[in-house]
Amino acid sequence: MAARTAFTTVLAGFGEDAPLPVTARLFAQAGVPVFPCAPGGKNPLTEHGFHDATTSLGQVESWWRRFPAANIGMPTGAASGVVVVDVDVHGVNGYDAFRQARRAGLVDGWEALVRSPTGGLHIYYPAAGGQQPSWQAGKAGIDFRGDRGYIIVPPSRRIIDGETAWYRLASLSPTPGRALDASALRTFLDPPRPPRRLPERGSSSGRTDPLKLARWLGSERTDRNHKLFWASCVLAEEGVPYRDALDAMLTVSQPDFGQREIARTVASGYKRIYGDAPRPREADTARAGPINDLDAGPVGRVPSRGLR
Repeated sequence: MAARTAFTTVLAGFGEDAPLPVTARLFAQAGVPVFPCAPGGKNPLTEHGFHDATTSLGQVESWWRRFPAANIGMPTGAASGVVVVDVDVHGVNGYDAFRQARRAGLVDGWEALVRSPTGGLHIYYPAAGGQQPSWQAGKAGIDFRGDRGYIIVPPSRRIIDGETAWYRLASLSPTPGRALDASALRTFLDPPRPPRRLPERGSSSGRTDPLKLARWLGSERTDRNHKLFWASCVLAEEGVPYRDALDAMLTVSQPDFGQREIARTVASGYKRIYGDAPRPREADTARAGPINDLDAGPVGRVPSRGLR
């Protein structure tokens, strides 16, 4: 028969008023790695953060002798044997998305529910086999704490508006938990955008003239690569076919602003908007060089629609 995780077993055995040094030692003694975080906060006090987490009783006792009020941090994922769904209430009500996921049957199998000091909820599950990296679904107000992540655990506390608030155990499942399909949950909360189809040559909406933008770019003498990236994003947003945009922008090549650089930057702009690399014609490649190295273009903010 499956057993509870070591973390949940320890969690069930103490109250919120348990001394932090004692509790940290209990976790380590049970094989759950821990590390100290700022008293009343969440920032690690060790040089390498959660990478320094350990089950060494000597090291844990040494840390909490030095920082007796330190909160208890625990790496999530394979290191501790548990993963956490973190429901947030900062700027967005993550409970709405969590209820939808629960109705879809995607968050069953939890072992423990912990209330965070700010009103959020941490839902603990046994870690699945293999890697489950941490991720965020910011618009849904839910984070997943898996491999390469960490969580602050009870009986840690925060100071909020001058008041002490605890991480409180809210509920324990009467039965051992089961692994969460974090990938399915992420897809449900943050579905991938369907790929946008590149418009065909000659199908431009006509609201933005690539030659007009090219003439403007040709008159510029500073930050031309960045401005070219901006212009390329504008043309992509307006539905101007990639090859029309490239042909126009290649007319402004100069000794210090070559065709290869222009081709790569235009491709980067179209990739930013459409999510895929445009396919060059053989003639484009011959005159401007290969454009599949899309990382060579500048990184910039996708522009708002229209030319300012």
